[in-house]
Amino acid sequence: MEHGNPVESIFGIYYNPSNVMMLLVTCIVVFLIAFISTRNLQIKPSGMQNFFEWIMDFVKGIIKSNMDWKTGGRFHILGITLILFLFVSNVLGLPFAVVWKGDLWWKSPTADPMITLTLAVMVIVLTHYYGVKIKGAKGYTQGFFQPLPFLMPLNLIAEFASTLTLGLRLYGNIYAGEVLIALIASLGASSVFGLIGAIVPGMAWMGFSIFVGAIQSFIFVMLSMVYMSDKVRTD
Repeated sequence: MEHGNPVESIFGIYYNPSNVMMLLVTCIVVFLIAFISTRNLQIKPSGMQNFFEWIMDFVKGIIKSNMDWKTGGRFHILGITLILFLFVSNVLGLPFAVVWKGDLWWKSPTADPMITLTLAVMVIVLTHYYGVKIKGAKGYTQGFFQPLPFLMPLNLIAEFASTLTLGLRLYGNIYAGEVLIALIASLGASSVFGLIGAIVPGMAWMGFSIFVGAIQSFIFVMLSMVYMSDKVRTD
């Protein structure tokens, strides 16, 4: 089924209200996960608290694999927030899609390149900010002339390339998954035989898409910490 994206404007600035809505839903879901997991902390964790502590340890492991904990500990909350936000964003559009008046309203936020590239820009900007904060302006600037001064233009190009690859990798994987699910759903809606034939592939791809959503969340956070380590490393 063909559909477009809703477009609204405010003060002459155009935006996609579907993206705004889905980002708000994602933030609410992530907040509820964090709230429910930490509202009744116990010495012997169980249920959601156990899950949340596992997420914390998992992200801590990602950070420690890229930098020492004395430096990387300050990015622990950032990593936890990113991995939860990205996973929820990646799977929101899997159960169903809502099309109203020819426009797609319910989808995974990360199936939109503007969202993923914005997240990538945010991460890269933070790496520069902490690079200057930890190493100082002089020490940070010298990093662009390493290992050889004449490679400085290539280092600058690498910064733009990192932003594009970080955002577009996430977008491509999530968007492709939702497109295939939509194709399987259209097959199931075509006829009774199509419905029967689409059940097993649809369930299999749904499970695989959840796995891909988790892997892409991990990759995004891992690369974010790799870029951060490269900027804040002082040795």
